[in-house]
Amino acid sequence: MNPRIQATMASNHGLITRRQAILCGLDADTIYRYLRSGTWRVIRRGVYAERAYVESITLPTDRQRLRDRAACAAITVPFVRSHDTAALELDMGILLPRKPQTHVTRHPVVGAHNKWGVKHHLAPYLDSQLTEANGFEVLGPARTAVDIAREHGRPYGVVAMDSARRMGVSVSELHEVLDHMQHWPNRRQAQAAIDLSDAGAESVGESLTRDVLEEMGLAGIETQFEITDGVRTARFDLRVGRHVFEFDGRGKYVPAADGGLALRSVDDILAEEKTRQDWAHGFHLGMSRVEWTDLFGRNRGYLKDRLGREYRTTCRAFGTDISDLERFRVRRSQAA
Repeated sequence: MNPRIQATMASNHGLITRRQAILCGLDADTIYRYLRSGTWRVIRRGVYAERAYVESITLPTDRQRLRDRAACAAITVPFVRSHDTAALELDMGILLPRKPQTHVTRHPVVGAHNKWGVKHHLAPYLDSQLTEANGFEVLGPARTAVDIAREHGRPYGVVAMDSARRMGVSVSELHEVLDHMQHWPNRRQAQAAIDLSDAGAESVGESLTRDVLEEMGLAGIETQFEITDGVRTARFDLRVGRHVFEFDGRGKYVPAADGGLALRSVDDILAEEKTRQDWAHGFHLGMSRVEWTDLFGRNRGYLKDRLGREYRTTCRAFGTDISDLERFRVRRSQAA
């Protein structure tokens, strides 16, 4: 392939526009031949990528980031990436809506409109809210989390707030952003998301699991509950009373070579989880496990019923007081 084409793709995260291809020396017939043969794929009208590169992208968030980049490459007016689009460039953990869009913000005009799958938010922003990610100008994590909460509501906003706080954004910074939005749409949704956020959530799945517990009306939810007996130390995603809740993301069972987190066989991981759960029971702790598919649709109702039964069983067996576990607790500081 033309080295100028390769250089252009490399500098544009694997993408090339029709105009760029022509400037690199290709004619319309050659571009058509690449597309017809499958050498290139159309990501968006007039924006292409090599088939091998497209097929290597498997995660939904990565696929959406590719679509966002292609959409932004076709925009001809000044803009900054915002909302979900900014979050993906910032590597924030977010929950994508069922029909994700590309989001950009333009200043100083006011309003919003959708065009060809791109939502243009015509809204002001402060220079201090801008940052750079992967070579793009984006709104930073605090502004992005607030924007997502206003745009999508719960649980999307809670997940985004958790992610921002995990990255070091303080609650006061989130409130500072919101203070500049006194009469903006859905401001209360953002405030509610801040109130429900927790810096201790370590993943999207943990945030969503906590959201389920909030829906169930459970009080006193603690994130990252950690205990030790001097030999073994274990940290649990969530705790209410003497019951702990663990989110089991699929990545922990997928080998690292395949893009997952597993450094051992699945059998070894499952055996360790069984040993860990038995060890927790030795402290008179009940445990529930949650998977990704439990969190959505009709399964969510089934999940709440099951978690309620398991939690009540623990309460009947061991009560809710954990004062006897104080000497075993490991306490770590969390972000504000």
